[in-house]
Amino acid sequence: MRHNGDRGTQRTGDQVPRFGHGSRVPGWDDAADLTKDPATVPDLATTEVPPELRAEIEAHMAKYPDHRSAAIPALAAVQRWHGWCSPAAIEQAAAVMRLTPGYLVSVASFYDMLETTPVGRHAVYVCTNISCSLCGADELLEAVERATDGDPDFNVRSFECLGACDIAPMASVDGVYIGPITLDEVPRLVEHIREGLPPLPAKQLRLRRSVDPGAATATPGGATPQGPTSYGGEMPGDAAGPPAAIENPPTQPDQT
Repeated sequence: MRHNGDRGTQRTGDQVPRFGHGSRVPGWDDAADLTKDPATVPDLATTEVPPELRAEIEAHMAKYPDHRSAAIPALAAVQRWHGWCSPAAIEQAAAVMRLTPGYLVSVASFYDMLETTPVGRHAVYVCTNISCSLCGADELLEAVERATDGDPDFNVRSFECLGACDIAPMASVDGVYIGPITLDEVPRLVEHIREGLPPLPAKQLRLRRSVDPGAATATPGGATPQGPTSYGGEMPGDAAGPPAAIENPPTQPDQT
């Protein structure tokens, strides 16, 4: 309900446009439970944490002066272990990090790639930002959704931007960037994922040759292709010179 231009008159039925699920921020409509007791830090001595998972979380904590900075990699670790950031997973991470579960829930519920509800084990994120959208990403998303409809193994959703505009329209499949993907390739893409095969290997960004002759580029067989041994002679005007200013060692103040 809102006021119209004339004072005293009101109009109902107007709604704020939102995405289909209400908002791009997960958990935006989850109310706080004010009846709960104040959160406490779980006791690591009584919280069952797999030793490998605990070691990984502690290794992330050791990288930062403030161990709270390891919240995101710790949550990613428990998500890989459990499939999502379940209450048990949050409890384990909180016990190791000596934080309240609420603190970690606030982090997990903010970031798109941390799941706070059960999802399929195969994450297929179709980029629908401007470059991909102009190249048919909306149709690509619909095709992937149709091909995987009802399959609980798949977590298919649109993604605001995956930062790979040069291979639009593209998708991230279990962290592997693939593109450009045509509509007729979708059935083969889904089939590869279901069978545990590398999805559309010819379209995987990580398998592309690098322009850097010293870069190691992965291949399906595990071999590293050799780059060219020469790119030709020097360009006209090339000459050795002093290093850039940022590379110069600091000068000492004049003592005279």
